[in-house]
Amino acid sequence: MSDLQSRSWTWSFRNPPAAIWPLLADTARFNEAANLPRHKITEIPGPDGAVAYFGEVRMGPFDIKWQERPVNWISGQFFEHVRDFSSGPLSQLGAHLDLSCDPGTGKAIATYTLSARPRNWVGRLLLATKFFSSSGETFGRMVAEADRYAAGEAPTVFTYAAPAVSAELRAKVDRMVAEIEATPNGHALARRLADHVVQAQEVDLWHIRPLGLARSWQVPERHAIELCLQAVKAGLLELRWDILCPRCRVAKAWSGGLDRLPTGAHCSSCNIDYDRDFSKNVEASFRPAPAIRVLESGEYCMWGPMSVPHVRAQIHLAPGERRDLTGHLAPGPYRLRTLEPGPECDIHHDGTAFPSLVIGRESVTAGPVAPAGSLRFENHSDRPRVAIIESRQWVADCLTADRVTALQAFRDLFSEDVLRPGDEVSVGRITLLFSDLKASTALYQQIGDAAAYHLVRDHFAFMADIIRNHDGAVVKTIGDAVMAAFARPQDGLRAALAIQRDLAARSSSEGNRAIIVKLGLHQGPSIAVTLNDRLDYFGSTVNMAARLQGQSVGGDIVLSQEMIDDPTVTPALAGLQAQPDRAALKGFAEPLPFYRITP
Repeated sequence: MSDLQSRSWTWSFRNPPAAIWPLLADTARFNEAANLPRHKITEIPGPDGAVAYFGEVRMGPFDIKWQERPVNWISGQFFEHVRDFSSGPLSQLGAHLDLSCDPGTGKAIATYTLSARPRNWVGRLLLATKFFSSSGETFGRMVAEADRYAAGEAPTVFTYAAPAVSAELRAKVDRMVAEIEATPNGHALARRLADHVVQAQEVDLWHIRPLGLARSWQVPERHAIELCLQAVKAGLLELRWDILCPRCRVAKAWSGGLDRLPTGAHCSSCNIDYDRDFSKNVEASFRPAPAIRVLESGEYCMWGPMSVPHVRAQIHLAPGERRDLTGHLAPGPYRLRTLEPGPECDIHHDGTAFPSLVIGRESVTAGPVAPAGSLRFENHSDRPRVAIIESRQWVADCLTADRVTALQAFRDLFSEDVLRPGDEVSVGRITLLFSDLKASTALYQQIGDAAAYHLVRDHFAFMADIIRNHDGAVVKTIGDAVMAAFARPQDGLRAALAIQRDLAARSSSEGNRAIIVKLGLHQGPSIAVTLNDRLDYFGSTVNMAARLQGQSVGGDIVLSQEMIDDPTVTPALAGLQAQPDRAALKGFAEPLPFYRITP
């Protein structure tokens, strides 16, 4: 239609496209900093399973309503977004960002095009006066701010008006900071966290992710996790358990405690039902306690590339349409699917030409490779579809429940946060360490009950300290034995090595008081349950780890085949010789292989 109007702006940056894309493609952050109002989104499933998205907001004297078109983008290249309005001064509004690289300098060049079509005379007047000029001024200011942030010259991406802080609230926060730092979990980071909670943009506070803070602050991940857990106890933060959709990876259900964790959820955006798994889609996230800062409901932008950063490309296709677009994806595992519910196809990309994404009537497949430097999308079905290429690497900043519940700080601070009786949750993979004292009966006879008892208690504290420092947790003690859990197998092995090496160093000076420990390690799937009022694990992985400890002779570490085969364990084994062995283990039908190492 001839009444569509548009303006374009082009900016050159001092930084490369890889540094600029995450900032300009973070549309929710951009809109909040631009002082655009939050809006309400309604999702309505259609008869074919596709979901339609409708937004509404009050702006000045206008009640504005529209339908959202799914955003098109290729990560690092472009995005385009169109809204079709049913009320308000405009009938359509579109935005298109192209990001390219100056071949001479390697720095980013961005071209932004804003287009609009009026609905009525108010819209025509709006477009004829300051709409484009004021938008250009705002965009130009924020682009310059993003460039300064990328260059390390500004503490925040965009300038914005942080909420006012009263003297009473400041005093309360100061007391919380002191309380957190008085514990082993503050790590001199409590003031930084408190300032973040009080001053940060809302988009940074809807889901405070400790792993993201650790990356941004360049501190150990465990320190950031322990900090946030302690901040909950101090009243600065709230902990919530989110059940993330396995497709869009947005939380569609949540609870404030594991005992209220839903068994599954429905994602209205993807129109699917899904289950929960501690290792895959149950996330521990944090947000400000309401007494410190209240977050208002609503969306600044539902659709945007950085809202779902694992989605590398999202392209709308008409029936029978084929599109070739410039793009290159790094090597790794990917999933080809559609935004609409339906089949999906997993591939491993070697970094060369990427296969075509081909949508059939009832299928999504990897077709012939696209031309070099491009991505090809084909819709062979008889209805519009939105093609998606997503990375199968889990969201880097997602603190999954298997990891946080296997940390000693969580076990110490949230011992009451357990599953309801009879409930059980899958854990895709957990590493379990079992220990026992060698010849403990003889030790009691040699040095007496009282001395041996205190020695064993000291041994538990010694074990717990090493396990905590290697990102693990003591699940329980059984007599003289310890059961510990680690989310990552390399952490479990490094803890075991530290235990045996430290004990070996002590043995030369302690003589007949020396403690000799037997250790076994195994990893695999498990079930999380509540047992004796504590979060525990159940299944064959637990049984295997316990049986392997029984094969230890003391001073050594017995590892399962699964531990040896894990590539993340290999660096920790450097310089050590793993001696293969095999034995019939109680509860297992066939003799099983294992490996023995002696630090």
